[in-house]
Amino acid sequence: MMNKKHLLLGLSTFALMACYSPEPFEAESLDDDSKKQTSSEMGTIYSVNGSEQVCNPSISQDTVNFPASMLWLNFSKIKVNSHDDGFSVTSVKQHDRLTVSDTANNVKWYLMIDKDNGECQFQDPEWSTHPDFIVALRGVGIEGNGTCGDVLDYGIFVVRTSDKKKFWFYDKGIIEQATPHVWVDPTAKADKDGDASTVEGFFGTKNVRLTYADGSDGDPQNIVFIDYANGGKSKAIKLKKPADRSNWKIESPMISPDGNFVVYNVLTKSEDTWEAYIQELTKDAEAVKIPRTKDMKSDPAQPHWFESDGRLFVVWTEFTQATYFNKIHLDNSAAQDGSAGRTVMREVRLKAGATGNELVEWVDDNVELAPVPMIGGRSPDGKFLSTGYKYAYLLKLP
Repeated sequence: MMNKKHLLLGLSTFALMACYSPEPFEAESLDDDSKKQTSSEMGTIYSVNGSEQVCNPSISQDTVNFPASMLWLNFSKIKVNSHDDGFSVTSVKQHDRLTVSDTANNVKWYLMIDKDNGECQFQDPEWSTHPDFIVALRGVGIEGNGTCGDVLDYGIFVVRTSDKKKFWFYDKGIIEQATPHVWVDPTAKADKDGDASTVEGFFGTKNVRLTYADGSDGDPQNIVFIDYANGGKSKAIKLKKPADRSNWKIESPMISPDGNFVVYNVLTKSEDTWEAYIQELTKDAEAVKIPRTKDMKSDPAQPHWFESDGRLFVVWTEFTQATYFNKIHLDNSAAQDGSAGRTVMREVRLKAGATGNELVEWVDDNVELAPVPMIGGRSPDGKFLSTGYKYAYLLKLP
């Protein structure tokens, strides 16, 4: 999602959200860090993948089959506990698998790249709004002969966690920074014997929506929205960009639980300034900025939706300017004072078809969930937050 130079050097706080072909950090060696957990007033924090770097953390949306778990993307080193024989921890390539692991650092689910079909790596995995589906990018060599080079051609696919079958929205022509997200009718149940080459056959419904960022590599400029129940690709639209932000980059458009809105970041070319917006998924809808209130350490970063008892919230991360959280062990009590940032939630009411302040109504004040920055979202049962980059964690809230 960000360029290599900024990710490695930490020149901006926000650039640490992503991982586009960076070299791995040199992580500190910890004693038995593959099983490490610590408890404090903020809850119990569990180390994920030991002290080895991960990226694209995404909290599990399946609290039945994958409770207390998170989805993540690996670099060249993996340090997990229980796993099956197909999950090698000695023969590891950067971004060669999607992994779901739990608070015990045990691998609960994974998907390997298909080397025989020329797959080179994954990017941008994100759990969909439906517990059975994960969306990601898959990169192949541009030569088309199975050779992987520095520049890859990406496609967008969804995998069913229940049987690992895939559906391709696009097999090529997508930028590396697309950060796709998928909404699926929550009542849908896929027929395992259905035609997996069609939307309805694969998902068990036509009521499927896709968002992703489009533009040129390194410069995602627009949000593309496709409603497969209403014309599909033939009626794809590009959302209007926020006012006076025509050249800012788009980051991680996340679809709301009802499928009608999106929340996302925009950031400057230098990636040192960012803002967050909510927007209805219609052609003429205006973007509404999430306000920065006096108590906030920064504008919201990596916003996610969270729904509880019919109430809707936005969960986001705030960063301090002096500390880059990805270089800090968040299980160290010294880091749990807000000095690296914090994780916040605020209730919101949305009205489809409205504009400006009528579209978005904020309810009450910001609520701090944790005095540390957790960028991977909150689990549907409200019990866990996740995060990643130099060090990855699951936090069980008190």
